[in-house]
Amino acid sequence: MLAIRLPQDIEERLNALAEKTGRTKTYYAREAILEYLDTLEDIYLAESRYEDIRIGKSKPVPLDEVMKAYDMED
Repeated sequence: MLAIRLPQDIEERLNALAEKTGRTKTYYAREAILEYLDTLEDIYLAESRYEDIRIGKSKPVPLDEVMKAYDMED
């Protein structure tokens, strides 16, 4: 279960979309979350990895080494 508060203008847009399409507001909220969740996870993972590199916890791997490791050389 999830309850969210939206700005009034967004709520109105969501209501209008739901009415025009015969779908529920919940349907569109769910679709938006599912669409954007992968992007958010990628961003937070990248930030975490960057921080690890910045503080010396891990080292970057050059692209040519990655390509070679996965037999993707030119």
